[in-house]
Amino acid sequence: MAAMKRTRVVEWFWKIHPFIYRISGGRLLGEMIGMPVLLLSTTGARTRSRRTTALTYLPHGGAYVVIGSFLGEPRHPGWVHNLRARPRAEIQVRGRTIAVAAREAQDVERDEIWSSLLAQEPSYRDYAERTEREIPVVVLEPEGDSPSSSRSVS
Repeated sequence: MAAMKRTRVVEWFWKIHPFIYRISGGRLLGEMIGMPVLLLSTTGARTRSRRTTALTYLPHGGAYVVIGSFLGEPRHPGWVHNLRARPRAEIQVRGRTIAVAAREAQDVERDEIWSSLLAQEPSYRDYAERTEREIPVVVLEPEGDSPSSSRSVS
């Protein structure tokens, strides 16, 4: 698939995607570009408001990896800044809500994940070529196995 570019239609879709995903329990729009989708809810770095974004992810052991490509834009997406300020977040994967701790993959781990990503979806290479920044590779690790760390969404 050709790499997408940021347009008004894409921005509009980014706004409605979380709503559709949430009300359908991920049955609608639960996969994009051949990759599964999750909802990431962060706390705003400055505003402290809750922000939810739909993102494709790669399973990574028991964790979830999301990529801060922002379609190759020159700046990081807001959710990256939010996680850097407050790494505790919540994800919804289909009908399950999971408390997670975020960390950025580094060095060999980042290289391995990036290679796996490119094998699955080569358009990320185009996003990396569009920008001078290093695209963040963020690992979302579930916090414990307590009942409060994972629950079903009605």
